[in-house]
Parts: sequence; C-alpha cells; structure tokens
Amino acid sequence: MTIKLPKAIEAYFEADRTGSPDVIASTFTENGIVKDKGLTHRGRDAIRAWMADEAQQYSYTVEPFFIATENGKIQVTAHAVGDFPGSPIDLRFFFVLANDKVAELEITV
Repeated sequence: MTIKLPKAIEAYFEADRTGSPDVIASTFTENGIVKDKGLTHRGRDAIRAWMADEAQQYSYTVEPFFIATENGKIQVTAHAVGDFPGSPIDLRFFFVLANDKVAELEITV
C-alpha cells in the first residue's frame, strides 16, 4: 500500500534508504532529537553518530504503510526487515515537524 507522507517525513525515509548518516542528519532541524532504544540523541552531530552506529550494526529496509496523527505527533508505522534481532517487525515512528525538517523522532515497537 502506498501512503502519502509529509515532505519532511518522506525525506527522512528516503535518506534512511541511502544509509548515509550525513544525509539522514540533514533531514533534522539543527537541534533535532531522536529517541530510540531508550536513548536520546540531541542535535545533528548526535543524530549522525546514532545513524552511523546503526548502519555499522545492521542492514535493513523500512517500508512505511500507515500514517495517522496521535497526541499532536505524526505516527508512521513501517515494516522493517533486516539482519537485526526480532526481524521482521513493524515499528512506529512518531514525528514532530518544524519548517520542512524533523524536529523530533521517537521510534518504538
């Protein structure tokens, strides 16, 4: 199923497909925040380091299939498949956007 994503969220998932930590970090605001696996990464440098670490550990693909708004955040549910424990799995991505960039992202199961 193809869904219509806001520009900033589409840019994030496109950047994730490239596997480039620099490209992914560029989709965030300067002071962007990522919450993943119980850790919080603040700012583009921390986001770049988070993504570089993820890219070294795992190979994966993520396909968004559902979008909704929940508590003022945009929720995107995506099917993730790769060489990580628990694959395949559906992940929920909670986005807060600002000026066509991602201001906050929380990734949960």
